[in-house]
Amino acid sequence: MGPLQLKYQLPLLLLFVASSFFLYFQRTSPVDTNTGTTGLPNMKVAITGSNGRVGKRVVLGALARGYHVVGIDHSALATADDRDLGANFTFLQTDLRDYDETLKAFEGCEAIIHLAAYPDPRDYKVVVHNRYSVVDGELKFNQGIHSNVVISWNILRAAAELGINRIAQASSVNAINLVYSQQPKFEFFPIDETHPTLPDEPYGLSKVIMELQADTIVRRFKDMRVASLRLHWSVPSRAFATQKANATLVKNDLWGYVQEDSAAEAFLLAITQPTDKWPSASEAFFITAPDTMHYKETSELIKEHWPDVPLKDGKKLDGNIGLFDCSKAKELLGWVHNNDAPSSSVPL
Repeated sequence: MGPLQLKYQLPLLLLFVASSFFLYFQRTSPVDTNTGTTGLPNMKVAITGSNGRVGKRVVLGALARGYHVVGIDHSALATADDRDLGANFTFLQTDLRDYDETLKAFEGCEAIIHLAAYPDPRDYKVVVHNRYSVVDGELKFNQGIHSNVVISWNILRAAAELGINRIAQASSVNAINLVYSQQPKFEFFPIDETHPTLPDEPYGLSKVIMELQADTIVRRFKDMRVASLRLHWSVPSRAFATQKANATLVKNDLWGYVQEDSAAEAFLLAITQPTDKWPSASEAFFITAPDTMHYKETSELIKEHWPDVPLKDGKKLDGNIGLFDCSKAKELLGWVHNNDAPSSSVPL
């Protein structure tokens, strides 16, 4: 090859190599390794607990964004309003207690939203932390029922093995002492992520352990980013919460709630928004409505039920303002509660 030929062919060769690298990285990873940003329209997302109340809403929200969704649950397929979810949805009936099954279910996925769990303490003894279920009023060992703690670890560890670096997992406001506790104890109002997590029952404990598992996994797998979303009672609307709340116990839940599709949006933001401003690779976020479900003003409710709990410096409780501070979720996830989210008409 002569100098003149090399002069014209070398730029073409360099252009070909650069294009090949661009196409390779575009195909293999929608994740920006510097900021953790994801969210390409064709991103493949695994959603565990996809048959559940919250899971169904997250599935609809993910499909509306154009994602390919792998719904995973231990029970047979169930969808919101029994609708056909289309070609972008795949369902796997999977035992997430089994690590090998968990690995197989997540193959090819680029992010995970983990919602599969017992949603309350059940028997207040062993169900949430062991392979037991209540059948006809009796506690029975069940190979097909999984504990919250085993599932959450399997999911995080499988994600690490497969190189899936964005995970949003459903923690709970019950990581602090709330409605399931013998006697809730609050250090201050409004409650934020600095509040102590000291549950006295198995469900809240399982959520604290889940968050500790996330803290642990990111120490070893430093590219992983895990958001633990402390969700409140997920409901179609504030009016629904007001009508259905237990009048005796609601004070122990601090009259909180979250609109279900707004909650779903929080999970989707948690796997797609930049993480460069996160204080650490594993962060917890309260996800609740900014108001209470009660008709009384919040200051009146506090005076009546929690008169000894101090307010944080600089904080006021005007009107029906809620007792959870979600400013961290707004700042780091871009999440703002939307009471007008369309509970039954999320587009596909």
